[in-house]
Amino acid sequence: MTLRKPLNHALTTALIAGGLAFGGTAMAQSQGLYSADELMDAEVYTNQNNTESIGEVEDILLDESMQLKSLVVETGGVFDFGEKQYVIDAQSFSVETSNGDNLENIQYRVTVDMTEEQISQQPEYTNDWWNQTKQTTSSAWENTKETANSAWENTKEATSDALGNASDALDNAGDEADQAIQNDQQ
Repeated sequence: MTLRKPLNHALTTALIAGGLAFGGTAMAQSQGLYSADELMDAEVYTNQNNTESIGEVEDILLDESMQLKSLVVETGGVFDFGEKQYVIDAQSFSVETSNGDNLENIQYRVTVDMTEEQISQQPEYTNDWWNQTKQTTSSAWENTKETANSAWENTKEATSDALGNASDALDNAGDEADQAIQNDQQ
């Protein structure tokens, strides 16, 4: 038994739960729900040549919040020779659905808003790319969490200081009012 079906099922669930949204402006109408299993191996085209497939979807990449980050598109090659895999960011492609009302026959067509030359200039999906991107993304995520925590602590401290200052000002005003009343009574 391969891990592909359980993994695809888990990925599909994550994509649905994460509110999968495909980028690009070429998408005519949102479908609301997409199957990661069916998206895998979908034919990929460019806007410049929408009749000849340049490859297929090899992988789907999610970010820390389980949102669609990129597709990995496998291009070129005959019989697995000369194939390359490129990372295409979500805002650079659109997905068209056919037979969207029939789960057994649903099909996707991915259109990349780039020329073949521009696609070949995208990051190649390699182990080095994976490790570097994973580290960079993890660091960015940690920095975001630290910045958010620091901002929250600063806000709490500033609010506490402001409330303390307001309380001191009210106490002083009360003391001054008491003093003025005592002076008037004398």
